[in-house]
Amino acid sequence: MTAALKVIRPGLFDTLQDKGRTGYMALGMPTAGAMDRIGLTLANALAGNPPGTAGIEIGVMGPDLLVEADSVRVALAGPLSPTLIESPDAPPKPIDSDRSHLLKRGQVLRVGMVEGSSTAYLAVAGGFALPVFMGSLSTYARAGIGGFEGRKLQAGDSLPLKLDHAPAGGERKLAAPFDYGSGPIRIVWGPQDESFSEKGRATFIGSDYRVSKEADRMGIRFEGPTIEHAVAVEKGGADIISDGIGPGAIQVPGAGLPIVLLSDRQTVGGYPKIATVASVDLPRLGRLLPGQTVRFAAVTVEEAEKLRREQEARLARAAADLQPARPAGGIDLARLYEENLIDGVVYERAPV
Repeated sequence: MTAALKVIRPGLFDTLQDKGRTGYMALGMPTAGAMDRIGLTLANALAGNPPGTAGIEIGVMGPDLLVEADSVRVALAGPLSPTLIESPDAPPKPIDSDRSHLLKRGQVLRVGMVEGSSTAYLAVAGGFALPVFMGSLSTYARAGIGGFEGRKLQAGDSLPLKLDHAPAGGERKLAAPFDYGSGPIRIVWGPQDESFSEKGRATFIGSDYRVSKEADRMGIRFEGPTIEHAVAVEKGGADIISDGIGPGAIQVPGAGLPIVLLSDRQTVGGYPKIATVASVDLPRLGRLLPGQTVRFAAVTVEEAEKLRREQEARLARAAADLQPARPAGGIDLARLYEENLIDGVVYERAPV
């Protein structure tokens, strides 16, 4: 029998994602990949996987997963309140996120809602036994490729596991929640900031913008003050010759409102790009919910590179500084027995 996790109730938009399908944009293939690379990296660290291993990206609400393996180690990263159903008649038992869990055959993991964020991650020790497409397991649902049958997970899907049993070892948790940062979203001007008037650029970095309902893995449309183009829209000021679109590119079409392009973005576009989100803040954008408000602030390329290097160093420390985690609701007796808690005991015979 193939070890697997079976979806008995799907979430809202759950897909398999890794670090993305890089190197194929010249062929018109979007990169896809995790919206929040930090969350995926931490989930994999907790599961004992390499950082780029594909996991389940949980969009707003996660699935119920039935364990069809003798054992499996799963790790959850993100603001979740999951529960474990140990038998059909048992009530759900709350378990923690930001840690790993050893699950047994017949148990059901109810991932639950993502709280205050749009994205969280589930990794399994060893990863999923699914075919790679163009060097990646990432799902690109618009083209129906990658992941599990190129789509979001549905009831009845059986996700095959590479390992029949969970690896030996104890459970681990994050030493502390990872700090994604706060304040304005940092941007670097360009590549077509000259397509906007001085007033338009000042409006962009001086205003609050609200995430609209038109927000998904492709990008986020923001609502707020309109950004003035340098040339009137009716004279072509909102059009350019189509060129390549990198992660975090901020297009401003004729309506004057910014669109930040994310993991499932198209490879080329014909609207001018006023700025590009610094890569350090892309994970924050990948967690935004409709109705949340942001402000943008300009930094130099050198500052953006420094911020990303610092973030990568903090992420590496977080992944290396995992702590032992006790089972939910009890003492880990196996780990307790491994410790040398008592030493030098002398047995003294009672006097007759």
